[in-house]
Amino acid sequence: MTNTADLSPLGKTSAYQTQYAPELLFLIPRQGKRDELQLTGTLPFFGVDIWNAYEISWLNMRGKPQVAIATITVPADSPNIVESKSFKLYLNSFNQTRLSNSDALLALLREDLAGGFGAPVHITLTEPHDFGTVRMGELDGMLLDRLDVEIDNYSPSPALLTAAKDGAPVEEKLVSHLLKSNCLVTGQPDWASVQIHYVGPQIEQGGLLKYLIGFREHNEFHEQCVERIFTDILRECAPQKLAVYARYTRRGGLDINPWRSNFSSGRPPNLRTARQ
Repeated sequence: MTNTADLSPLGKTSAYQTQYAPELLFLIPRQGKRDELQLTGTLPFFGVDIWNAYEISWLNMRGKPQVAIATITVPADSPNIVESKSFKLYLNSFNQTRLSNSDALLALLREDLAGGFGAPVHITLTEPHDFGTVRMGELDGMLLDRLDVEIDNYSPSPALLTAAKDGAPVEEKLVSHLLKSNCLVTGQPDWASVQIHYVGPQIEQGGLLKYLIGFREHNEFHEQCVERIFTDILRECAPQKLAVYARYTRRGGLDINPWRSNFSSGRPPNLRTARQ
């Protein structure tokens, strides 16, 4: 596969199809960016990308519109990501498509997205009678943003990451709401909160906060930023256990929430944050 981000629908005028069109999905191999991080062979993490889609609608067989919220969970070891604008265009192609029921929609989503990502995906639909069950919550941990740091660099600098490697190991969850990166193609801002859960030498928090703020002018997709954060912390600070979880604000009715871990801490809850 030779798809690259610059060939995607991002930054281009797009006609919105309203009849089912699975060919709209634009696939980008994960390995290209992983090569930049020297991640070849066995990955140093496992994890998922949790997508929440708030703008799903289709017609029943009598032509009446139906709506739902979809949650799509994609394994991190799938060979591809699906570019988010193409995902939105694909979902919008259901808008005037008649389906017998929500199970018919789920069947199409599972088949098309498994083919796109290159691996089975888990999909749930929350329909209007269950909207009240959708929960909200914030990432748990000590807030790094309390620190009064001086910033003069807005690109990721792994050299800022240090840890007390001669000290006793600790377990911490650290949170920042100051993660901002930019779309790899359009340069539009992507905003996120991030949680770092680790066991190992105590990480110097000021340097970690500066490192995270350093993504502010960095251009990468959400999944790629989280893998860069994970890899840099693992290499520079040498924790025995590490998990990185980011909750990105939505764009085009979609939010993407990557989680990468090297220990069985349990998959994080899919709780919508205040900014989402």
